[in-house]
Amino acid sequence: MPPLTDPALPQDLLDLALEAGRRAGALLRDGRPADLGVAATKTSPIDVVTEMDLAAEKLITELIMERRPEDGLLGEEGAATEGTSGVRWVIDPLDGTVNYLYGLPSWSVSIAAEVDGRTLVGVVEVPSRGETAHAVLGGGAYLNGRRMRCRTAPPMEQALVGTGFGYLRERRVQQAAVARELIPRLRDVRRGGSAAIDLSDVAAGRLDGYYERGLNPWDHAAGVLLASEAGALVGGRPGRAPSGELTVAAPAGLFEPLQQALEELGAWHD
Repeated sequence: MPPLTDPALPQDLLDLALEAGRRAGALLRDGRPADLGVAATKTSPIDVVTEMDLAAEKLITELIMERRPEDGLLGEEGAATEGTSGVRWVIDPLDGTVNYLYGLPSWSVSIAAEVDGRTLVGVVEVPSRGETAHAVLGGGAYLNGRRMRCRTAPPMEQALVGTGFGYLRERRVQQAAVARELIPRLRDVRRGGSAAIDLSDVAAGRLDGYYERGLNPWDHAAGVLLASEAGALVGGRPGRAPSGELTVAAPAGLFEPLQQALEELGAWHD
């Protein structure tokens, strides 16, 4: 296997991520049964794991292990392998599971490759839009092959900001309270249901900013790279990296007041 210093490594990882995302997206798009069943539950009865979710992760992980058997894996549906190569794949095979279950179009496949703990490659596949977003660290972000740039920061009161809500009742109550206070300070808020798509939309200039509490690494790994490579600032609480506490993405000039408002409103705790 090529060493981590191999200059071909980023392209090799990107090619594999693109292929895995394309295959999983096609499986999910074309294989969704009309009577979609529920294989198990996640954190609450609202957050379901579908049979297709599990099938998509199996497809992705088997493809990666076939091509790069020494790599590590971290997947939402249970894939967890340490690996020995220094590369770890962070996979959300179906981000927006409830949207998918209900037949709504806002769902995606999110695949990131980390090298020695730093995200090097990110891919977000959105089959309902016919879109593939990808980024390589230091190489920019692209949507269907065209360079993406985030929007120039508007005044906060003119900003369109995406967010999401957790599945546990106590968390949603607090998130709703934060949104109630924040909405009058913004143009409006959008809640799409896929963190990977929201972060991609910041990169593409479709949203001015985004924030959410409670994300897992597989929710944001690829999307954070896309947003940052498109020129957005990405962080968590002031001075901290994106985490389960809080993830914030927006261009400079909006990022700072949005992050500060979220800090003051307690968006980082339940």
